Amino acid sequence: MAWNEPGGGNNKGPKDPWGGGDQGPPDLDEALKKLQEKLGGIFGGSSGASGGSGGGGALFSGTVFGVIAIGALIVWGLMGFYQIDQQERAVVLRFGKYYDTVQPGLQWNPPLIDEVIRVNTTKVRSASLREIMLTQDENIVEVRLSVQYVINDPKKFVLQVREPERSLQHAAQSALRHVVGGNSMDLVLTEGRAKIGMDVDDRLQEYLDMYETGILVSKVNVDESKPPTQVQEAFDDVIKAREDEERVKNEAQAYANAVVPEARGSAQRQIEEASAYREEVIANAEGEADRFNKLFAEYEKAPQVTRERLYLDALQGVYSNTNKVMVDVEGGNNMMYLPLDKLAEQSQGRGGRAANIDSASLREITDAVTEQLRRDAASSSSTRRGGR
Repeated sequence: MAWNEPGGGNNKGPKDPWGGGDQGPPDLDEALKKLQEKLGGIFGGSSGASGGSGGGGALFSGTVFGVIAIGALIVWGLMGFYQIDQQERAVVLRFGKYYDTVQPGLQWNPPLIDEVIRVNTTKVRSASLREIMLTQDENIVEVRLSVQYVINDPKKFVLQVREPERSLQHAAQSALRHVVGGNSMDLVLTEGRAKIGMDVDDRLQEYLDMYETGILVSKVNVDESKPPTQVQEAFDDVIKAREDEERVKNEAQAYANAVVPEARGSAQRQIEEASAYREEVIANAEGEADRFNKLFAEYEKAPQVTRERLYLDALQGVYSNTNKVMVDVEGGNNMMYLPLDKLAEQSQGRGGRAANIDSASLREITDAVTEQLRRDAASSSSTRRGGR
C-alpha cells in the first residue's frame, strides 16, 4: 500500500502525512488556505474564513502574473533576432551610443535596448547637380554633373554626418567650382570634360574623407557643359567654326599623308634612275675609251688598212639603217633614186603583212636596177651616135 493511501488492512494507525487516516488528499485550495493561516499566525494576521479566501485569490493572481511575465520575456527575446543580408551592414546603438557594426547573417540584440540601423554597402547611388560657374578666363558656363558613389564605412555614414547626401552635394559643388575655376572656357566646353571629371573625382573624395562621411566616390561624369542661354547662338557659331577648322586640318593632313609618300617614292625612283644612267654613261665611256685605245694601237701598226676599215664600217652603219638607195650609173648624167621604203609599204598593203627585205635581197635589187640602167644608158648612147 502506498504511503498516502488511508487506512490499510491492519489499521495500525494513520500513515497519511496529511493527518487523516481515512481521508483523501486535500485539494490545492485547502492547502493554500492552511499555508495562509500559518503565515498569518506568524505575522499576526487573522485566520478567518474571509481572510483565507482572499489569500487564495492573491496567490492565483500572482501565478497568472508570473506566467504572463515569462511569456512576455520569451516574446521579448524572440523579437531580438534579425537577419542581415549579404549586401548590408548594420550599425548597433545601445541606449543611443555606438555599440557594434554587425556583419551579414542571423544576429540578436536586446529589443528596446539596442537600435539596429541597416546600411546597404554595395548599392551604387547617384547624385546630380547643375551649376553656373565662372571659368579661369572670366567666362560663365553652365555645367551639369553626376556623381556615382557607394557607402564604404557604415559607422561614419550613420554617426559622423547628420545628412551625408546633402554633404555630398555641397562637397561636389565646391569641388566643381574649384576645378572649373582653374580651367579656360574652351577646355570646359570642348575636349576637357573627361579631365574635369577626373579632377572633380579626386578633389571630391578628399573632401568626403576630410568630413568622414563614409562615402566612396565611384565615378564623376560631366554630363553637359554649355554657355548661358543668352549667348548660346554665338557660342554655337564659334564651335562650328572650330569644327570646320579641325575638319580642314584633318583633310589637309590626310592629303599630305597620301602625297608625301608618293613624292618621296618618285624622288627615290628618279635618284635611282639617275644613278643607273650615270653608271651606264660611265661604263659606255670607259668602253669607248678602251675600244679607241685598242683601235689606235692597230692604227699605228697599219694606218691605211685601218682607215679603210673604219670607212667601210661607217658606211655599213649608215646604209643598214635606211631604206633609200641612190644609184650612180657610169656614163650617165643622172643619179637614180630607189624608194625601197615605199615599195615595202605597197607590199605590206597588198599582202597584208610586212615585207622583210634583208641586205642580200637589197643588193640583188640594186644590182639588177644598176645593170638595167647601164643598158639603157648604152642604148641611148648608140642611138645618138647613129643619128649623127
